[in-house]
Amino acid sequence: MMNNETVLRQKTGKNGVLSKKVKDHLVAYSFIAPNFIGFAVFTLVPMVFAFILAFVKWDGANPMQFLGIDNFLRLMKDPTFHKALWNTIVYTIGVVPFTMACALALAVLLNQHILARNFMRTVFFFPYVASLVAVAAVWNFIFSPTMGPVNNILNWITGVPIEQLPRWAADKDWAMFTVVLFTVWKNMGYYMVIYLAGLQGVNPELYEAAELDGANRWKRFVNVTIPQLAPTTFFVLMILIINSFKVYDIFINLFAGADNQLNDATRVLVYQIYNTAFRSLDYGYSSAMAIVLFLLVLGITVIQFRFEKKYGQ
Repeated sequence: MMNNETVLRQKTGKNGVLSKKVKDHLVAYSFIAPNFIGFAVFTLVPMVFAFILAFVKWDGANPMQFLGIDNFLRLMKDPTFHKALWNTIVYTIGVVPFTMACALALAVLLNQHILARNFMRTVFFFPYVASLVAVAAVWNFIFSPTMGPVNNILNWITGVPIEQLPRWAADKDWAMFTVVLFTVWKNMGYYMVIYLAGLQGVNPELYEAAELDGANRWKRFVNVTIPQLAPTTFFVLMILIINSFKVYDIFINLFAGADNQLNDATRVLVYQIYNTAFRSLDYGYSSAMAIVLFLLVLGITVIQFRFEKKYGQ
């Protein structure tokens, strides 16, 4: 009798465990579902649709016409696309190393026990959370060729007439330098916080051992801090490159006039995609540009992950 009851209890327990597992799975999926549905509707489906559009001609009103790879062949001969791609690459090359260097320098400095450390952290982080429209307007005023304090200070220090000083955002030769400077200033506080988090994980005993071996502060930084921050640096590098290739809003707020247009000196890839799709109504051609951008970012990301074991550990 006891054996039968034991078997029955074991079966009931077994069924109960299975039922609990199902319930646990349903609860887990209920937490994942809202985010996944949002990702599917606003990211996954548009990506698939954009991939389809890259091989057709469509203006949103008339039926689609299959073109094969003609849109991609057209990209190879389009000087406007080439200029936008080149500007994006130049911007990325300028922004990524300078942002990483400034963020790391700030993190190392503000990781020390200095006066008003928390206040200085807030000051450097504030531009990142401030409204882009507001800070771009202030930046344009500060770097105004005639009325801005930057050129007036340079005129006072150097004696060079204001007319001969850089026109910054108003000059096509200085526009890229200006936007790189602005981007580094605005975003370095965010990456500073990431580096600060990485510095908290560095074992202080390593510094003590290096100091006992006679290493000065610079050698401790090179031989201890930088290797220990390799995973953080890899993450920062990857995010910076991806964000730089996707840049759009900074250029619009700094350089676009009343017509919301960018010239050849400031036209970037995402702007060109937007302009082709929503101004020229050439959705197929703009989708081909988007696919090229996607493949570029994917290729860079794959290369970075291939070197992750070497530089990220």
